[in-house]
Amino acid sequence: MSLQSDVNSTPSESSDASRYEVPLGVPPPADRSELVPRLYVAIGVIIVLLLAALAIWGTLLLASNYAIEVSVIRDLFIIALALESCIFGVIIMIMLIMMIRLVNTVEFEIKPLLQRTNDTVGLIRGTTQFVADSVVEPTIKARSYVAGVRQGVKVLFGQPKDDL
Repeated sequence: MSLQSDVNSTPSESSDASRYEVPLGVPPPADRSELVPRLYVAIGVIIVLLLAALAIWGTLLLASNYAIEVSVIRDLFIIALALESCIFGVIIMIMLIMMIRLVNTVEFEIKPLLQRTNDTVGLIRGTTQFVADSVVEPTIKARSYVAGVRQGVKVLFGQPKDDL
């Protein structure tokens, strides 16, 4: 669908259903929330259960007929799991060291930085208060006095433009 046809189309033509293409032979679901039909899920669960049962049956068959070979394979798997456990132990130790370094970074670098930022904000707040008290407030008072005097002059003497 081109951009020009989107602009010129009516709202019913540009609905969400017309924007998605449906593969041939598969009817679109009535409700978009059920994208995978329940039948497919049930078939998948049955297939997984059958494969698990087949694996258990095959293991028992091999254990009864080829006990020595199965015990060698079992020992190899035990060794592989032990090596995997050692590798995971090393990875966990590395992650623990990284966590300790992160905590030290937060404690000794970020906390002082935040403290300096808070001190700077306090200094800025004080400077702002000083400027407001010593510059802005007298300026406002002076401007109000000048405006009052000007208004008084207008009341007493009238508008200078009107007198001409």
